Amino acid sequence: MSKLFLQRHLKSQWNLEDRFAGWTNAPIALESLDTAKVVSDRLVGEKIDIVFTSPLIRNMQTVLEIFNHFNDGRYPFFIQLDSGKMKEWGNFIDIGDNDVNTYVSESLNERYYGELQGLNKAETKKKYGEEQVKLWRTSYTDAPPGGESGQDVYTRVIPFFKEYIEKELEAGKNVLVVSSHHPLRAIVKYIDNIPAEKMAEVEIPFAGLLTYEFNEGAYTIVLK
Repeated sequence: MSKLFLQRHLKSQWNLEDRFAGWTNAPIALESLDTAKVVSDRLVGEKIDIVFTSPLIRNMQTVLEIFNHFNDGRYPFFIQLDSGKMKEWGNFIDIGDNDVNTYVSESLNERYYGELQGLNKAETKKKYGEEQVKLWRTSYTDAPPGGESGQDVYTRVIPFFKEYIEKELEAGKNVLVVSSHHPLRAIVKYIDNIPAEKMAEVEIPFAGLLTYEFNEGAYTIVLK
């Protein structure tokens, strides 16, 4: 049996300003850093064999903050996955026994919000109407202008999940995935077989953690 940890990133500065962050690279908000220890405490006793994240700063910074609070010598070693090929960020010769391979892929990026990226959400509601903005944010099939729908995110994330992450779970490894809201929701949809019309009800808060046990191809949620 192995475990899958789905961790949403700490709140970024643009999240704090209530902007559509999407693929932009706003760092973690300073006042959110205190949350890192809370997140780390939930994971500190767990054996984490491998980590997957995206190149967005808020995701990679969350990984670093989690490991910084472990205080047991474990540390992430970032490896970029590009078109199915590994590109090492560093020299593998000097990797320590406590370094945890952390694979980075744009496949785990947040939903691309197109023309809405960077806009304040309240101002966007005034411009387009509250119902339209709500539809863009929560509908599984409707995409904002020039952006991705929830279905587009699912189509991007799940093949990567099956090829890389699920393969590690099948090999008996415990996997930590640190990502943004919509990629994590896509994984939850796949794992729990959630119908598209129910996806608006799936919410993972900032710094939220979901834990699943994986055994013989089946996932079971672990309640904490």
